[in-house]
Amino acid sequence: MTAEVTLKELGWSPFFQQQLLPEELESPDTCQPARVFGVQRTGLELRFVGGVQQVPMAGRWFQLPVEDRPTVGDWVLFDPLSQQIVRLLERHSLLKRMSVSKVGDLQLLAANVDVMFLVSSCNDEFNPSRMARYLSLALESGVTPVVVLTKTDLTDNPEDFRQETLKLKRGLAVELVNSLDPDSLAGLRAWIKPGVTVSLLGSSGVGKSTLINSLIGDAVQLTGGIREEDGKGRHTTTNRSLHLLPEGGLLVDSPGMRELGIADAEEGVAAMFDDVQALADSCRFADCRHESEPGCQVRLAIASGSLDEDRLDSYLKLKREELYNSETVADRHLRNRQLGKHYRQAAKNRSER
Repeated sequence: MTAEVTLKELGWSPFFQQQLLPEELESPDTCQPARVFGVQRTGLELRFVGGVQQVPMAGRWFQLPVEDRPTVGDWVLFDPLSQQIVRLLERHSLLKRMSVSKVGDLQLLAANVDVMFLVSSCNDEFNPSRMARYLSLALESGVTPVVVLTKTDLTDNPEDFRQETLKLKRGLAVELVNSLDPDSLAGLRAWIKPGVTVSLLGSSGVGKSTLINSLIGDAVQLTGGIREEDGKGRHTTTNRSLHLLPEGGLLVDSPGMRELGIADAEEGVAAMFDDVQALADSCRFADCRHESEPGCQVRLAIASGSLDEDRLDSYLKLKREELYNSETVADRHLRNRQLGKHYRQAAKNRSER
C-alpha cells in the first residue's frame, strides 16, 4: 500500500493554492489537487493525498497544443467522481525541447521543477557543448542548474573534469560523485529538501539510473552497462516519471537524450553566455556579427585573450539554433491556428445550409 503524503510533500505551494477559484475551494471533493507522477500514451499517473491513481486523458486534451497538455510534474485538479481532469494549473517552470519525431513541434520534459541535476560522466561522454545546451534550458526556465559528474571511479583525475566544467559559467555548482558510493552523494542530497522538485537530465549511459536508485534507496530503475566499442551507455529509462525521495523531495527521471534542440530560450542562452552577451551589447553596431566589423568588442576580447574563441563559437551556434527552432515552432502554431479557423468556418457553413 502506498503511504499517504501531504500536498506540501508533493510540492504544493502558495503559488498553486492561489490559483484555485472560489467555487473550486468550495468543492474539494470534485476539484482535488493531484500531481502528475507519470505519463503514458493515453493516460496519466496521478498522486494526491489519498493515494495513486491511473487516469485516462480525455480526447479534448489531444486537440490542444503540446504545451497545454499535462506532463510529469504538473499539478491538475481531478474529479474522482467523473474520473476526469478538471483543469491544468499554471506552471512556475517548464523544461522542453524540440521534438525528435515531429518537425516544428515541442516535447515537454518536466514541469514545476526547482533544481536540475545535469548528469554527465568522467569518460568519453563528457561534452561541454552539450552541457551548455542543458544549462541554457535550465536558465531559461528559471531552474537552478547543478552539474553532476558521475563515474569518478573510472578516471584518475576527476578534478580535471570539474575544472573544465567550471569554465562554462561563473558560479556554476558542480558535484563529483560515484553513484555506488553513498558518501559521495552528500553534496547532492544537500539540494534535496522537502517539497523541492529536482529534475535529472542527461544522455544515455552516464549513470542516471544508478544515481536515482542510490538517491531513492531502492532499485526503481533498471541499469545498463557501458558498450565496450564506443564507451557509451545502454539506454535503460524509457518513460519520464516522478519519485518521492527519503529526504522529502521529489525527483523527475527522464530517458537519456542524444539530442537536445532548444527553442524559446533566448534569455537562457544570454544568461548562459552572459560574458559574451555583455561584450556583444557593447559592440558599435547592433547587428554586429562579431567577424571583422569595426568596433566589435567581442573580437577585441578574443584578441586580448580575455575571451576564448571556442566560447564565442558555442554562443553563436546556440543563438542560430534557438532562433531557427523558435521560428519553426511559431510557424507551426500559426498553421495550426489557421487550420483550426478553417475547420470551424467549414462546420459553420454546413450548419447554415
